[in-house]
Parts: sequence; structure tokens; C-alpha cells
Amino acid sequence: MPTNSFLEKYPNLFREVVWPWGPTRATFILFDSPPAKEKISNINIVPRLAENWVSIRLKDGTQEIPGGTLEPNESYLDAIRRELLEEAGAQLISFKIIGGWHCFSLADKPFRPHLTHPEFYRVVGVGEIKIIKRPENPPDGEVVELVEVASMEATMNRFLSIGRPDLSELYQLAFELN
Repeated sequence: MPTNSFLEKYPNLFREVVWPWGPTRATFILFDSPPAKEKISNINIVPRLAENWVSIRLKDGTQEIPGGTLEPNESYLDAIRRELLEEAGAQLISFKIIGGWHCFSLADKPFRPHLTHPEFYRVVGVGEIKIIKRPENPPDGEVVELVEVASMEATMNRFLSIGRPDLSELYQLAFELN
């Protein structure tokens, strides 16, 4: 459970939201270790490249953080390694879990048959990466147009400019807990 100081400092991150995909009710929580592996359906990383921070811009102009859904029998670490290659053309150097969204799907069935339903977690970590190639952009995924590397302030402002104060605060939290 976040302390009162975190709730005050990151109000947009820690408030409950309803995501349209699914739809899903989600609340960000802090934890030191991952939830039970069968409860993890998604993984994200707030990636760092030396002193800079990385985000991705999709073809539709949406700014995002790398990550995605676990494949059947895939560990969250294998999933984030795969997602980083697909979305950022990057290799994982280090990874530290900081928290995640505790989610409740409002849909009749899971997004994919192998995922836990209706309760699951979207785990989030912070870590160092190394960009080694262009994003792979697999046919069944989102199309990444640009991998953006910038200072923490510029990255936070990028998320604020598109109306995503929650992701701006997530990067700030990752910086603080890194």
C-alpha cells in the first residue's frame, strides 16, 4: 500500500481508473516482489538508458511505455525481454520491480484464454536497457514509430502534453525508487 506521501505526490498514478480495453478497473500499488506468477498477465518497464529515459511513440501518435501481455507459459522477465525487442529494439540490462496495477476485468472472459480472469496484475519495473536495433513491430502488435530517449523532465512533459499525468508520475516514481 502506498504511503500517504506517495498518494499526495502521485495522485494521478494511485487513483483507480477504468481502462476502456477489456474494460478493466485498475489501481496502481507498490510491491517489492511480484505477485503469484499465475496472477501476472502483463509486464511494463520504465526504461533507462544511462542518465536518460526511454518511451515509445506509436504510429497513431500515442506515447507509451514498453510492455505487453505474457504469452502462454512465459515468465514476466522473458516477456519484458521480448517486448523490449519488439517495441524498442532494446536489450534488458537490469530490472527491478516497483509495483503494478491490480486489475479486475469487467469483461465476460479473459483477453486471451491462458490469462487469469477476472483478477490479474500488470507488473511494472524500472531498468536499464541498451538499444541494439530498430523495433521489430510484429504483425500482431502495435506499430512503434519512434523510440524516444530524453531527460526525465522532457519525458514527463511528453506524457503530460498528451494528457497522461499517470504515466508522467510513473516515470517520476521509477526515478525516485531506482
